[in-house]
Amino acid sequence: MADGKGSFARTMKAVLWSFFGVRKGRDHAADASQLNPLHVIIAAVIAAALFIAVLIAIVHLVVGK
Repeated sequence: MADGKGSFARTMKAVLWSFFGVRKGRDHAADASQLNPLHVIIAAVIAAALFIAVLIAIVHLVVGK
Protein backbone atom coordinates (compact mmCIF):
# COMPACT_ATOMS: atom_id res chain seq x y z
CA MET A 1 0.00 0.00 0.00
CA ALA A 2 1.35 3.40 -0.88
CA ASP A 3 2.23 5.75 1.93
CA GLY A 4 0.21 8.61 0.44
CA LYS A 5 -1.79 11.29 2.19
CA GLY A 6 -4.20 9.76 4.68
CA SER A 7 -3.40 6.12 3.85
CA PHE A 8 -4.48 3.53 6.39
CA ALA A 9 -0.95 2.09 6.60
CA ARG A 10 0.41 5.51 7.60
CA THR A 11 -2.38 5.82 10.15
CA MET A 12 -1.59 2.40 11.65
CA LYS A 13 2.07 3.34 11.89
CA ALA A 14 1.22 6.61 13.67
CA VAL A 15 -1.15 4.89 16.10
CA LEU A 16 1.32 2.11 16.92
CA TRP A 17 4.13 4.61 17.57
CA SER A 18 1.78 6.64 19.75
CA PHE A 19 1.06 3.54 21.85
CA PHE A 20 4.76 3.58 22.76
CA GLY A 21 4.76 7.34 23.29
CA VAL A 22 7.75 7.98 21.04
CA ARG A 23 6.47 10.48 18.50
CA LYS A 24 8.54 13.40 17.27
CA GLY A 25 6.84 16.79 17.41
CA ARG A 26 7.10 17.41 13.69
CA ASP A 27 5.69 13.94 12.93
CA HIS A 28 2.77 14.58 15.26
CA ALA A 29 2.04 17.90 13.58
CA ALA A 30 2.21 16.30 10.12
CA ASP A 31 -0.08 13.46 11.21
CA ALA A 32 -2.61 15.85 12.70
CA SER A 33 -2.96 17.63 9.38
CA GLN A 34 -2.81 14.63 7.05
CA LEU A 35 -4.47 11.63 8.72
CA ASN A 36 -8.12 10.76 8.31
CA PRO A 37 -9.82 10.86 11.76
CA LEU A 38 -11.97 7.82 10.93
CA HIS A 39 -8.82 5.84 10.08
CA VAL A 40 -7.26 6.92 13.38
CA ILE A 41 -10.27 5.64 15.35
CA ILE A 42 -10.35 2.33 13.47
CA ALA A 43 -6.58 1.85 13.81
CA ALA A 44 -6.72 2.63 17.54
CA VAL A 45 -9.52 0.11 18.11
CA ILE A 46 -7.59 -2.57 16.18
CA ALA A 47 -4.36 -1.83 18.06
CA ALA A 48 -6.12 -1.86 21.44
CA ALA A 49 -7.84 -5.16 20.62
CA LEU A 50 -4.52 -6.72 19.60
CA PHE A 51 -2.86 -5.41 22.77
CA ILE A 52 -5.61 -6.89 24.95
CA ALA A 53 -5.44 -10.22 23.07
CA VAL A 54 -1.68 -10.40 23.63
CA LEU A 55 -2.11 -9.65 27.34
CA ILE A 56 -4.77 -12.35 27.66
CA ALA A 57 -2.51 -14.85 25.84
CA ILE A 58 0.37 -14.03 28.18
CA VAL A 59 -1.84 -14.47 31.25
CA HIS A 60 -3.07 -17.83 29.95
CA LEU A 61 0.51 -18.96 29.36
CA VAL A 62 1.60 -17.89 32.85
CA VAL A 63 -1.42 -19.34 34.64
CA GLY A 64 -1.33 -22.53 32.57
CA LYS A 65 -4.94 -22.67 31.40
